Amino acid sequence: MTITTSRRTIFSIAAAAALSMALPVHASDWAPNRPVEMVIMAGQGGGADRLARLFQTIIQQERLARMPFMPVNKGGGSGAEALRYLKDNPANPHIIMATLNSYFTTPIQTDIGVNIEEFTPIARMAVDTFALWVNVDSGIETLEQYVEAVRAADGAWRMGGTGSGQEDSLVTALLEREFGIRHTYVPMGGGGEVATQLAGGHIDATVNNPSEAMNFWQAGRVRPIALLTADRLDSMPGVPTFAELGYDLEYYMQRSFVAPSGLTEAQQAYYVDLLRALSETEVWQSYAAEQALLTDFLAGDALQEYFLRERELHRELLDSIDQQS
Repeated sequence: MTITTSRRTIFSIAAAAALSMALPVHASDWAPNRPVEMVIMAGQGGGADRLARLFQTIIQQERLARMPFMPVNKGGGSGAEALRYLKDNPANPHIIMATLNSYFTTPIQTDIGVNIEEFTPIARMAVDTFALWVNVDSGIETLEQYVEAVRAADGAWRMGGTGSGQEDSLVTALLEREFGIRHTYVPMGGGGEVATQLAGGHIDATVNNPSEAMNFWQAGRVRPIALLTADRLDSMPGVPTFAELGYDLEYYMQRSFVAPSGLTEAQQAYYVDLLRALSETEVWQSYAAEQALLTDFLAGDALQEYFLRERELHRELLDSIDQQS
């Protein structure tokens, strides 16, 4: 049975608003009075880590906040460490968390006592894309060659990815169901390590976000085979989508921020205003375009509705994969 993950109805990716040279003043009557922890539910070097540290830089350079924002990696247990940290610090307005799709999958798969409905939604900055990558020394240039190579390896083909049950393992499972192939999944600490291991020839393939592997591609060390997007990406010219190759496979990862439960409306508004201002900066818009990020700012009740809808879609996806394993 073929599993597809068409996300056209999930994401309404629109062009960002025209860039504003004069950033808006925060409407909130509250502001942090000490440094803000920017918790990252993943390891160093991956997409979430890179984005959080970019945001830290933009906030500082654009003087969007008086207090510094301090990235803190808590990627243990596929993000369970970060989720529990948020859970255990209710009403703390000096903590925000950079999320990825393990925000949905980890509480589903692990009994950590976390219900994401309790957290305070802040903003979705973008959705990230995925591609299938190989080392250039493999000689693989097409999807057909990739499938043939994996079949010939008879289960020994090493697919590197982030923790089991996280986004990379879901995409790997989708590929296996679609093409009737098997991989040896090698979980690592973060997307940066995954991309480095592929470039070094220590694993055979990855399904990294483009932002995690782009430098190695530009250096001629890895090659993208196909994109799990609806359309081709301007930043990756010449790379086909699975859809145009005849396979209805799409998958995206949200790049959002949340805060602990119990924040006041003024505290939530402060962070929404700050991230909205950040989303309109030229440096963020340029970075997103170069790194194949699809910008679509979302906040408030609409963001919480999106989170809950995505949680159920991931629950269905995990169930369908388990049933066919």
